Amino acid sequence: MAKEEVDYSGQYFNEINSRIKDVEEKQKILKNRLLLIGENLIEIKEKQEQEIIELKKQIETIQKNMERLISFLETASKEFSKFAKKEDLEILKKQAKMFQPLEFVRKSELKNLI
Repeated sequence: MAKEEVDYSGQYFNEINSRIKDVEEKQKILKNRLLLIGENLIEIKEKQEQEIIELKKQIETIQKNMERLISFLETASKEFSKFAKKEDLEILKKQAKMFQPLEFVRKSELKNLI
């Protein structure tokens, strides 16, 4: 009977050893997966940081361009007030038509003047 007890205890220890090996193997697999996930997270973080830096540069460029546009529009709007209006041009046109001394002079008289 002593042999039968040893066989059962030997099988029991073998079974425990195989379960421990399975758990250790699963632990190694989980550890490797966890390391891969950590590396991927680090890569993703670095990539996101680079994209954020590029976006900040683009935003700064856009802001500078907007400032230039605003400055140009302000300058242009100040200059527009200096231009003649259509009504003013019509008045000047009428005044020019009223005073056309060469219209009353004949061509022959014009040749004599020159």
